[in-house]
Amino acid sequence: MEEEKKTKEKPIEESLIRILSTDIPGGKTIYSGLTRIKGVSWSFSNAICNVLKIDRKKRIQELKDDEIKKITEFIKSPSLPEFILNRRKDFTTGVNKHLSGPDVDLEREFDIKRLKKIKSYRGFRHALGQPTRGQRTKGHFRKNKAVGVVGKGKGKK
Repeated sequence: MEEEKKTKEKPIEESLIRILSTDIPGGKTIYSGLTRIKGVSWSFSNAICNVLKIDRKKRIQELKDDEIKKITEFIKSPSLPEFILNRRKDFTTGVNKHLSGPDVDLEREFDIKRLKKIKSYRGFRHALGQPTRGQRTKGHFRKNKAVGVVGKGKGKK
């Protein structure tokens, strides 16, 4: 009976590994753990594992420091075919590149500001808070709008 208690009380160390300013739980596999980083998709994560010859089923906490450095360097400057990259033919430079971390949000914000500035249809839709890709708006997209009848005594003076 005492032996059963000892096996049940075995402490599980849950570690967090930090890659590109993102905390990844150590119990996750490399393949699924890398997708926690903003800008890293499932296909990009798979490509990282294949190019760097790291086992996809290996746990994040089992990575050594040099492997983590290899992964971060590869994410910053990947040598992959252009169809896997997330920023092809950048509007300002025309270069194919891959963004990760806060750069993804920053570039997206700049793109929306540019659309608003040139007064394109998509820019107007963004400014109005409406869907930009042709969805219907009768039943959806009504969040946080003042809807309803004015109550008694509030509308008249």
